[in-house]
Amino acid sequence: MKRDSRLARMIHVLIHMGLLGGRETSETIAKMLNTNPVVVRRTMAALKRKGVVDSEGGRGGGWVLLRPLDDLTVLDIQKALDEGEVLAAGVSEDHPTCPVERAANAALVQAFDRAECTLLDEFAKLRLSIIAEHALSAERQVIPPQDGRDNDGKRR
Repeated sequence: MKRDSRLARMIHVLIHMGLLGGRETSETIAKMLNTNPVVVRRTMAALKRKGVVDSEGGRGGGWVLLRPLDDLTVLDIQKALDEGEVLAAGVSEDHPTCPVERAANAALVQAFDRAECTLLDEFAKLRLSIIAEHALSAERQVIPPQDGRDNDGKRR
């Protein structure tokens, strides 16, 4: 089964937008994600409906980030992309009169519900600004500054 990677991909895009000034074209985003601009427009339209981004036409237009990264959580993006359950695993309905299938389904539904609540709580706590800080911190550790100084600001 193919996994839905829209959440991770849109978090990636939105953080880049936030770090780079908040505006990108569908074509630029499509290149970043190795996909088609039509797919980008369709996905960004879902974010637009929830007030995360807006679109501006004409020369210099594109998608504009409406909220700062510190004001956006992973849950905000998840809900904008899909109003359904995050954990979409199903139960068996092959033998609805079988007590074993009914018991297995009930146990699974209960576990899925608990896991969904925990996951949504974690998504609500995780701000895009925190992810951006982690990315910038990791970049500083990997890429030496170009001004002849080390990562602590001392001359090399």
